[in-house]
Amino acid sequence: MNIDLTGKVALISGASRGIGRGIAIEMGKAGANVTINCRTHPDEAEEVAEEIRKAGSDALVYPADVSDRNAVDEMVNATVEKFGHLDIAVSNAYYSKRQPFLDLELDGARQTLDVTFWGAFHIAQASAQQMVKQGNGGAILFISSVLSQIPMKTSLPYNAAKAGINQMSATIANELTEHRIRSNVITPGYIDTPGERQFATDEQIKAAAKNIPWQRLGTPEDIAKSATFLCSDAADYITGTILNVDGGYCLKLG
Repeated sequence: MNIDLTGKVALISGASRGIGRGIAIEMGKAGANVTINCRTHPDEAEEVAEEIRKAGSDALVYPADVSDRNAVDEMVNATVEKFGHLDIAVSNAYYSKRQPFLDLELDGARQTLDVTFWGAFHIAQASAQQMVKQGNGGAILFISSVLSQIPMKTSLPYNAAKAGINQMSATIANELTEHRIRSNVITPGYIDTPGERQFATDEQIKAAAKNIPWQRLGTPEDIAKSATFLCSDAADYITGTILNVDGGYCLKLG
């Protein structure tokens, strides 16, 4: 299926690297103009913008900390000022402090929740408020994690934030049907990203791949294809859902 986002405008948080980068490029290739949010790695964000422009779409790089609501509001305004409207919002930015529960430092836990949960809330609410003003519906997508379902050790704040995102999305979907704004979640499994490589060596990643039913780690492109579909008109009848894109990772729970 060829997904067409021509005429759409998408805002994607945490889009300079990893999953966000993959989604931004895939949506740009599908015809969307894209605001590429980043807090760090601005040079890589500019590379993403160049890839999108090569594909024939336009891009705006906007550095902002998604845990800062004023910054998010200004980013939404800048998107509308440049492109005229906003149709798609993808909440992907995250932070994760991994420590055992008994040693968990509150500052790291708070930052994880501020960026991963409240940052997602800010992106979704500011974008939805703009979409309601426009009156043409829209799509909100949260990038959650299979750790919203799997209580992995040393990852309490992140696990809790992602579980909260799943319920937040469902509630948003329930409230915004009258505005024809859809809200959905993708829960990636073990994806090979720069962020994941902070916590694992190449050898550990290769070993982990053998334990995944699909026998490989996922890629940002795997998530990007699903994200582009869920935010397109082809998914017009899908809202309030959670889609595992995990190569069968969660099947092992059975």
